[in-house]
Amino acid sequence: MYEGKTVAVVVPAYNVARLLPVVLETMPSFVDRVFVVDDQSSDGTPEVAQRFVDRNPHQIRLICREANGGVGAAIATGYTAALEEEMDVVAVMAGDAQMDPADLNRVVGPVCRGEADYVKGNRLFRGESWAMIPKIRYFGNSFLSLLTKIASGYWHVADSQCGYTAISRVAIERIEPSKIYPRYGMPNDVLIKLNIHNFVVRDVSVRPVYGVGERSGIRLRKVVFTIPSILFAGFLRRMLWKYVILDFHPLVFFYMLAAVLLPIGTVFGLYLVLLRLFIANAVAVTSALFASFLFISGLQSLFFAMWFDMDYNKTLR
Repeated sequence: MYEGKTVAVVVPAYNVARLLPVVLETMPSFVDRVFVVDDQSSDGTPEVAQRFVDRNPHQIRLICREANGGVGAAIATGYTAALEEEMDVVAVMAGDAQMDPADLNRVVGPVCRGEADYVKGNRLFRGESWAMIPKIRYFGNSFLSLLTKIASGYWHVADSQCGYTAISRVAIERIEPSKIYPRYGMPNDVLIKLNIHNFVVRDVSVRPVYGVGERSGIRLRKVVFTIPSILFAGFLRRMLWKYVILDFHPLVFFYMLAAVLLPIGTVFGLYLVLLRLFIANAVAVTSALFASFLFISGLQSLFFAMWFDMDYNKTLR
């Protein structure tokens, strides 16, 4: 237990037979239950996990999924098991030893104390992150973090792809594990779902761990379109549920105005530029002013909507 709360750790495991022992051997002593969720590994990961279960059956439980579903599906399976055993706080530590166990108390602490409903690690807080994290992943993560701020409404969070998290039992029940996105967009999807229900989310600094023999399953071609599409769909769902169905806020109208005026103003402005350069010697001043009006109005509507959204969610931190 930690701070009077039972703590479980979900360890999603896929082909991590060599690194899984490091994770389980260094698991902090305050952890009450560890759910190792094997996602149909082919390298002997279940056998490695079973050896630890045999040694410590009261703490460690192995769950083998019947089919490979992705890291999000594995975590959802662990969440469901934690709910069944009535764990108060559930953390996630990957099976590839990329999460420092020394940080676990700071990750679960705010949830155990009731200060937050969901805590996520932020590797970008650390000064050494720039030198340790591969540059393409650093910039990709930063870009996705910006999109996630807009889509989720949690404007204060960063490092959106960090899977080192802790969540309360109430929050798990509300977001429904079976409906969590099953693959690499899972952290982004969870944040959107949490915001719809006004849960408090907090970032804590965690140490980035690289060079321990891990092998990332993330492929740029798989996530460059997938995660932005998840964020866009989630953003629309959040606008509908949070600001139309569950409550009402005029910011939806500002977003709608921006969605109409910005594209029209941009396309019309580009048309006038091309017309001026390649066809006509002059463009009517009124046309240029109208294009500018559409673009500036759309931009102002977007900024107003974002400001309203930021202000509405300022207490969720």
